[in-house]
Amino acid sequence: MRTINTLMILMVLFLTACSQEPETAKETESNIDHLGLRAQNITIIRDDFGVPHIYAKTDADAVFGLLYAQAEDDFNRIERNYVWAIGRLAEIDGEKAIFSDLRARLFMTIEEAKAAYEGAPDSLKELCNAWADGLNYFLETHPEVQPKLLTRFEPWMPMFFSEGSIGGDIEKIPLEGIEAFYGENRSLAGHSETRAVNDLREPRGSNGFAIAGELTESGNTLLLINPHTSFYFRGEVHVVSEEGLNAYGAVTWGQFFVYQGFNEDTGWMHTSTHVDFIDEFVEDITQDNGTLSYRYGDEQRPVEVSEVTLKYKNGDGMSERRFEMYHTHHGPITHMLDGKWVATKINWDPVNALQQSFIRTKQKDHDGFRRMMDIRTNSSNNTVYADSSGNIAYYHGNFVPRRDPQFDYSNPVDGSNPATDWQGLHTVDETISILNPENGWLQNCNSTPFTAAAEFSPKREDYPVYMAPDAESFRGIHAVRVLTGISDMTIDKLIDIAYDPYLPGFEQLIPGLIAAFDESGEAYAELAPAIEVLRDWDFTVSVNSVAMSLAHFYAIRYQKDGANPQNLSGMDQINFFGTDSPFEERLQIFAATVARLAADFGNWNTPWGAINRFQRITGDIEQPFDDDAPSLPVGMASGHWGALASFGAKSYNGSKRIYGTSGNSFVAVVEFGDKVKAKSMLAGGQSGDPESPHFYDQAQRYVDRQFKDVAYYKEDVEKRASRTYRPGEVN
Repeated sequence: MRTINTLMILMVLFLTACSQEPETAKETESNIDHLGLRAQNITIIRDDFGVPHIYAKTDADAVFGLLYAQAEDDFNRIERNYVWAIGRLAEIDGEKAIFSDLRARLFMTIEEAKAAYEGAPDSLKELCNAWADGLNYFLETHPEVQPKLLTRFEPWMPMFFSEGSIGGDIEKIPLEGIEAFYGENRSLAGHSETRAVNDLREPRGSNGFAIAGELTESGNTLLLINPHTSFYFRGEVHVVSEEGLNAYGAVTWGQFFVYQGFNEDTGWMHTSTHVDFIDEFVEDITQDNGTLSYRYGDEQRPVEVSEVTLKYKNGDGMSERRFEMYHTHHGPITHMLDGKWVATKINWDPVNALQQSFIRTKQKDHDGFRRMMDIRTNSSNNTVYADSSGNIAYYHGNFVPRRDPQFDYSNPVDGSNPATDWQGLHTVDETISILNPENGWLQNCNSTPFTAAAEFSPKREDYPVYMAPDAESFRGIHAVRVLTGISDMTIDKLIDIAYDPYLPGFEQLIPGLIAAFDESGEAYAELAPAIEVLRDWDFTVSVNSVAMSLAHFYAIRYQKDGANPQNLSGMDQINFFGTDSPFEERLQIFAATVARLAADFGNWNTPWGAINRFQRITGDIEQPFDDDAPSLPVGMASGHWGALASFGAKSYNGSKRIYGTSGNSFVAVVEFGDKVKAKSMLAGGQSGDPESPHFYDQAQRYVDRQFKDVAYYKEDVEKRASRTYRPGEVN
């Protein structure tokens, strides 16, 4: 029941405005009236899991309601995303974040963001205005919410955060180089994009499966939407307008489009791509009488020099640092290699990126979806697609610069040579894509596109290397295995294969350890009981599996301590440790693993579920973890080992147990037919507020793999409604 309505809130805000200066009070009152009237065009229905279903007259009204509802659920994350994106993080986190802020401003200044907004089509400006209005109305009607920094949102701000991907394009620019160049005038040694081969971070990406009707029980297409992100990175929403919008799925906090999801006729799943769409150009810089220039062919061009002042928190106050920023036509100077300035070029087209992301959600068939792809701004993602007309499709990347193949763009190229410049973009038809393959299914797990449709996949030799440098992954291998030979598929059967417990990452590693033990004689006799557990293991994960505990920590320790003479990474490194590493090394590392398990848990013979846990204590962005606080056992495993249902967990702050923070987050399985049907799952719950009933109401369901039915049609939403209200009405 509504206990405070919009008129009461407007009265409170009117009285507040009366205490302000006359002009300011009039402006505030007028703005409140405007927003309050707009709110009357919007209805929000919260279902029994707290998912907001927003119904509005126009697309812009729907965006207003969507942002208002998001702010109700987790304003903290919305604000954090934009503080980071617009380059003001140091004002909260202190000087340690100053180079993150500088990176943001190197690629776009506040003035450029405002100009981009002003030059945008009216249709996009309306969405951006509604975006700001929804957030500002939330703040005006919730005075108890105290922002850390952003007390007002402006319609140019979405220009800084135009893609919903975790680890977007700009985050691929290492802060180390920016700090070294702008903070220390220091050069990096070697190729800046080189990644540590013993990187133990959980792989972030996603799984997407599309299954044609000939392989399903109903004859309808099926789509698996399975992003692997940090938990709570996205909320679950349903947004509807009278202008044709009816999208359901995951939204990155603070954005106005459903990033991964479906409407009645089409569904889209993004997986992070490894298409090479970022390049580094080594510039030939000279200085003459204090003026900087760079060589480009036979000409000498001026380096663009500008200045930015960035604030940072310093104790209880604020301090400032001023930086000169440098740009060539390739992009901003981001670092220095062996004494040479390097410019980094990425896709930066926020107006078209925002339009593409919103247009995507309203497509009714593959023809429309394919035309949307022609905008070509979705640089960081592959797309797995299915629709109600029976089509399934796969697009490997979307923004692919055309380059001269004589140059190796996996390394920095000579920026003074005009031949290294991008020559526009490849058309979508020139990039790697698959439509309705004969095998009847498609998959991508951040893996090579050349196995996406089994034997009907594209051929590597038909494309330039930079279009698909993606390696195969254990998850990709696993996906092909579970999809091969399928028939009579249903939503529930697709959930079953998406959670298949087998872990191909241990197929060579563990037999290699057992072989080393069998050759060792009596030297490692004390390991015999643990080895026998592994010898009997079928490489599947479960909460009761002791072998899973042994294998996980053995593999982690081997990645950390094992010799890697060939500098292998990923799948190749793990397999090397099972096939080509010294037997003695394998046994020593396993002995250390067994000893550590015994020390941490009192016995090496500890089931996986006693170690691998789900815990959500607070709404903090950086979650605390506590071995003495309640948590749930999880029978899932890391994507490192080929787990399709990924659960990335590690120890935090000295904890003995490991706690999940990434992997399966929002998951949906969709069937397209005369009416769309879906089931979904969200890690933890919809709300970031520990006092909300929807903070933890999906936690047990998450670990039990108990999906909820999606309420898509309004009659179903109303049957499951727990609350119906308009923005500004407080329960």
